[in-house]
Amino acid sequence: MRRLRRLAHLVLFCPFSKGLQGRLPGLRVKYVFLVWLGVFAGSWLAYVHYSSYAELCRGHVCQVVICDQYRKGIIAGSMCQDLCSLHKVEWRTCLSSTPGQQVYSGLWQGKEVTIKCSIKDGPHSGAGLDTAPRRELALFDKPTRGTSIKEFREMTLGFLKANLGDLPSLPALAGQVLLMADFDGDSRVSLAEARSVWALLQQHEVLLLLSLQDKEHAARLLGCCGDLYATEGAPHRPWPGAALPPLLRPLLPPALLAALQRWLGPAWPWRAKIALGLLEFVEELFHSAYGTFYMCETTLASVAYTAQYDFRMADLQQVAPEAAVQRFLRGRPCQRTADCTYGRDCSAPCDQLVRQCKGDLLQPTLAKVCALLRDLLLPGAPAGLREELGRQLRTCTTLSGRAGQVEARHALVLAHLKALLWQEISHTQHS
Repeated sequence: MRRLRRLAHLVLFCPFSKGLQGRLPGLRVKYVFLVWLGVFAGSWLAYVHYSSYAELCRGHVCQVVICDQYRKGIIAGSMCQDLCSLHKVEWRTCLSSTPGQQVYSGLWQGKEVTIKCSIKDGPHSGAGLDTAPRRELALFDKPTRGTSIKEFREMTLGFLKANLGDLPSLPALAGQVLLMADFDGDSRVSLAEARSVWALLQQHEVLLLLSLQDKEHAARLLGCCGDLYATEGAPHRPWPGAALPPLLRPLLPPALLAALQRWLGPAWPWRAKIALGLLEFVEELFHSAYGTFYMCETTLASVAYTAQYDFRMADLQQVAPEAAVQRFLRGRPCQRTADCTYGRDCSAPCDQLVRQCKGDLLQPTLAKVCALLRDLLLPGAPAGLREELGRQLRTCTTLSGRAGQVEARHALVLAHLKALLWQEISHTQHS
């Protein structure tokens, strides 16, 4: 055993030592160095993984903060009793990508759900766990005591107008928010219920879930407690390239990523079905009853699908209302176009004369989605379809201008793409 430990010490820390060469005369130094390098790299990766996990996965903090406010009567919600008193909400796998937004798969009332909760301060902000309830208390301070239901309705309607634009359909949406606020079904909205639904509305994704609640490609909001909420836990099956760690993805050549897509991804007809769902979702975004919406991070990581290969938008955090995007961009100081970007890829031109961003986007959502579909659909496409599909996708990626200004052309390109894909799979089991 002592000899074995001595040998391990030499391999790890002395790869070039003469002593090692003497003990292992048939082993070349370069192979020993590779072993040492592999152990070192593996140890580093393990350290990074566990340190990032501890930073990203802090669902217990969410539960402590939320349940503290619930027990004090400050907040309410349809999940509160099961979460805090009966302990019937099961937290499973951590899916968080940022420390501020906790995401977990879970089980509630016999259903697979996705649990989401915001943590305003990072884990190393210097504030301990005991300060968290006081921090959250500031989040649940509206509406104030004495606010009437009519005043709360006007308050909600004003918030919706500020975020979605002044649309004639918003009073109906405000009415739905008030109905949702009656968590206990007693036909009254208490102060705790009003404060909870108001805090919930401040979550960008919840606003989008309510606006797109009648669309089949967005998850449904199932329950909440304060600003913690649960959505449908549709099977999230990311594309092989999107599942790779972000640090590793740029290191792989495009040809290898394409090969991974072909080998590990769904068969081409299933990919065509998912693509049809994505195109339908884009159509829903600029034909919504509550205004136009943009996808501002158009990547493979946003593409998820169910066991039946029906498309589901993986993360509505990357979808933004037109009013919010224009408010952010219009008049913003800039030196170049890169300064005029909302999210990841909602970019507007920079007016060089006045050094301010314009409000209109350079590339509509449909054009960005078509660029994404080239990587999804062209590899492995049927030979008789590949040329025409490539031509239509190229045409689609050249679209420019706001969807509302060139709606006829956008609708025509979209209809042609959907018809081409549907014609290919409609007579098979994949339809």
